[in-house]
Amino acid sequence: MNIKSWVLAFRPRTLPLALSCTVAGSCLAAADNKFRWPVLALAALTTLLLQVLANLANDYGDFVNGKDTAGRIGPRRMVQSGEISPRAMLAGVSAAAVLCGASGAALIYTSVKGAGAAPLLVFGLLGLAAIAAAVKYTVGKNPYGYSGWGDVFVFVFFGLVGVLGTYYLHALALRWNLLLPAAAIGFLSAGVLNINNMRDLEADRKAGKRTLAVKLGPRRAAYYHLALLAGAAAAALAYTSLTPGSAWRWLFLLAFPPLLLNGKIVLTYSEPPALAPELQRLSLSTLLFALTFGFGLLL
Repeated sequence: MNIKSWVLAFRPRTLPLALSCTVAGSCLAAADNKFRWPVLALAALTTLLLQVLANLANDYGDFVNGKDTAGRIGPRRMVQSGEISPRAMLAGVSAAAVLCGASGAALIYTSVKGAGAAPLLVFGLLGLAAIAAAVKYTVGKNPYGYSGWGDVFVFVFFGLVGVLGTYYLHALALRWNLLLPAAAIGFLSAGVLNINNMRDLEADRKAGKRTLAVKLGPRRAAYYHLALLAGAAAAALAYTSLTPGSAWRWLFLLAFPPLLLNGKIVLTYSEPPALAPELQRLSLSTLLFALTFGFGLLL
C-alpha cells in the first residue's frame, strides 16, 4: 500500500475548510458560556472524516463515471493515475464512511445523552444524510454533483448544519441570529467549491459534468463567486452589528484582505491554472475568518 498516494487522495489542502464550521460553532457556544471540550474534539474529528470521505468518493466516482481524464488541470487523481485501484479506493470510501458514522455517533451520544429521544433522532438522521450526500456527490446513478447541486450541499452541510449543529451539540439550544454566521461560513465554503469548478470548467464541460460553473460560464461564475464573498461579509457584519460587545468582536475584519485578493484574482484571471492556488487561499482564509470571528466574540 502506497501511504503517500492515500495521503494525496485525502487532499490535505481542503481539510482546513472542514474545521471552519466546527471552530465557528464552538466559539459561538463559548461566547454563550456553553462550550464543552469533548464536543469540540469529536465535532472536529467528524467533520474532517466527512471531508476525507467526500474527497475519496469524488476520486472514485469521477473515474468510474468517466469524468476524470488526463487533460484535467487540478491535482492528480489517484484512481485515474493508476496509483490506487478502483477496488481499493471503493474500500477506502467504505472505511471512511464507517469511521465517519462511528465518530458521528460518539459525538451525538456525548452531546445529547439525557436530552431525550428527539435530538438523538434528528442528529442521527442529519449524520446519515451528510454521509450519503458526501458519497452521492459523484458516486452512483445521477450524482447530484454532475447537475450543479454541489454548491447547495456544501452551503447546507459545511455551513448551516455544520455551524448550527456544532452550537446545538454544545448548548442544546439555538438562537435565530446564529443563521447569520452559519450562512457566512456556508457562502465561503461554497466559494471554495466554485473555484474548484471554475478551474476545471472546460474539462468538466467536455466530460458532460454540468457543475454550476459550467452552467454559468466563466464570466458569470466569477460574478457568482464575488456574490458568495459579499454574502459572507454581509452576514458577518450584520451579526456583529446586532451583537453587543467590545470592539474585539470586529476582529474578523482581518480576514477581509485575503478574501478581497481572492475575489480580485477570480475576477481577472486569464488561464484556469491561475485559480489553483486560490482554492487553498480561500480554504485557509475561511478558517482564518472562523478563528478571528470566534475569538473576537470571546475577547
